[in-house]
Amino acid sequence: MTIKVILTDVEGTTSSISFVKEVLFPYAAEHLSGYVRANQNNEQVQQQLAATAQLLLDEAPDSEVSLDDLSADTDALINTLLDWIAEDRKATPLKALQGLIWAEGYQNGDYQAHMYADATRCLKQWKEQGLALYVYSSGSVKAQQLFFGYSQDGDLLPLFSGHFDTQVGHKQQADSYRNILAALQQDIDGLQADEVLFLSDIEAELDAARDAGMQTCWLIRDGEIAEEPGHMAVPSFDQIHPL
Repeated sequence: MTIKVILTDVEGTTSSISFVKEVLFPYAAEHLSGYVRANQNNEQVQQQLAATAQLLLDEAPDSEVSLDDLSADTDALINTLLDWIAEDRKATPLKALQGLIWAEGYQNGDYQAHMYADATRCLKQWKEQGLALYVYSSGSVKAQQLFFGYSQDGDLLPLFSGHFDTQVGHKQQADSYRNILAALQQDIDGLQADEVLFLSDIEAELDAARDAGMQTCWLIRDGEIAEEPGHMAVPSFDQIHPL
């Protein structure tokens, strides 16, 4: 079956994990408290603080603290968000706030997103060949757009037709990829699951995508590739031939 869509992960796939772990996460942790306090009247920030409070209450259903009281306790919410950063928790409100904070960093020129040269080269080539490119990452859509818009290889955002984050579901659950397929089919009439190629460095994500009917490719940039890796496995984008 011909591939019509490439759906790609970001960390460890198009870009190094170290950039996220050693640059973006520490930057968000350093600036989160000041950013939230300076912008706590901003509607977007208020929405994410409320969502953080709701998550806390969902995890403690017997709590006597009301949602309104918890939402108003900015100090407690900031501490929770900082704990989640330390845990690398994939909480949607945290990802949204990180995206807002990272926006300032990108726009201020504090850093540029790392890209593997082979990823940039092949993404451009696939776009020219007529493939539709999409992103699925645990980072928020906003964070993805900033990442590719302010990359070390320039503005790569025009390469992509769309972005997906944890709003569609966890990356290791097959239903998430079924949700993505349903959204893609609204853009591309008649698209079949096996016409979508998902790229990732995480085997469990690839397993979930395959369970949803997609084709898969495992990026193993460091270390040896096993004789029977379970998915098509390559060390770089240069070894992927979707057409």
